Amino acid sequence: MKPHVICLMACGVDGRTLQSRWRPKSAAGDQFERVHDELGGDAWLIGRVTGQEFAKGKAYPVSTRETFPRESWFAWRDAKAYGVVLDAHGKIVWGRSDIGGDPIVVVLSETVPDAHLAGLRSEGVSYFFAGKSELDLALTLEILNRELGVKRLLLEGGGGANGAFLRAGLVDELNLIVCPAVDGAKGAPSVFDSTEAEADRRAPVTAMTLESSRPIEGGAMLLRYRIQNAPPRPTDA
Repeated sequence: MKPHVICLMACGVDGRTLQSRWRPKSAAGDQFERVHDELGGDAWLIGRVTGQEFAKGKAYPVSTRETFPRESWFAWRDAKAYGVVLDAHGKIVWGRSDIGGDPIVVVLSETVPDAHLAGLRSEGVSYFFAGKSELDLALTLEILNRELGVKRLLLEGGGGANGAFLRAGLVDELNLIVCPAVDGAKGAPSVFDSTEAEADRRAPVTAMTLESSRPIEGGAMLLRYRIQNAPPRPTDA
């Protein structure tokens, strides 16, 4: 079963999300946290680049004598909320087991070496596998629901992760905090991004319905859209 996926992002009026570049400067971080709490997700999910910003470690051992099965390993199963991070190739050295009190759960591919798994286990960082060499996002959601009971997931960037879920037809709702600021630079990160190879792949969004809009502190607006996706195409037998 797929959790209800809510993309929550803050951006300037041009859709750019790197707040350090905004002019004038904005206190969007405080607004973002308040809306995050209001939405009450069972888990929140970010991509590798965003996840790296929370890492505190320097390095895991480069080798281990241990061999680990490519099976889910959870240090926690009863948390109020989880911080889920996509890290297909095991790049992040955490140096911590939680973010803001929410236990970290890393989504890996099966190519990740045993030494990295040993490092995650030594720090109490949960992980599971969602693909051989690349991540299957639909499978990621299914495992989160089945193994951790996640029914409501907040998708919180960066733009690459958001764009991948959008193109996969997996985003059900968008909560966008539009702040009175502008970046204006070509190539600056935006709410939904893609690689060059993915640039021609369109999201299967068939409708977006404005459910609500309201002003919030600092002259920002919170826009809530319900997203309708085309049904997935049947796979070839």
